[in-house]
Amino acid sequence: MKVTTCPHCGRRNRVPAAAEGIPRCGNCHRPLPWIVDAGDNDFAEVVEQASLPVLVDLWAPWCGPCRMVSPVLEKLASEKAGQFKLVKVNADEAPGLSQRFDVRSIPTLMVLRHGQVVATQIGAAQAPVLRPWLEDALAKEPAP
Repeated sequence: MKVTTCPHCGRRNRVPAAAEGIPRCGNCHRPLPWIVDAGDNDFAEVVEQASLPVLVDLWAPWCGPCRMVSPVLEKLASEKAGQFKLVKVNADEAPGLSQRFDVRSIPTLMVLRHGQVVATQIGAAQAPVLRPWLEDALAKEPAP
């Protein structure tokens, strides 16, 4: 469980890493930003079984560009609360996922729907680039 502050009323809410539906504030009942961590052991449950599209951020604590992109992603998660789930994966602690998705540089951002990658963005970018990229990715359906 992660504690998330509602951007609408300021109430603190516990948000699970994996759940059905979308998290809502216990006070004002509006959608909450869904920002969680995942790794090699819980990726399937947290990401692949999610009912919402998932924006996966493969990052590392030592990576300067990763630290620049993180606040942009968190802002997008707040702006688009209820539309997607942001899952942060520390590439140093999840070598299996880095290998599985053939990650060669970080940050690597991927949007997954029903466990399938529908869009990828490699490298740091600011909000004017990431916002339309994310909106386009959220509109895509996975290949059959």
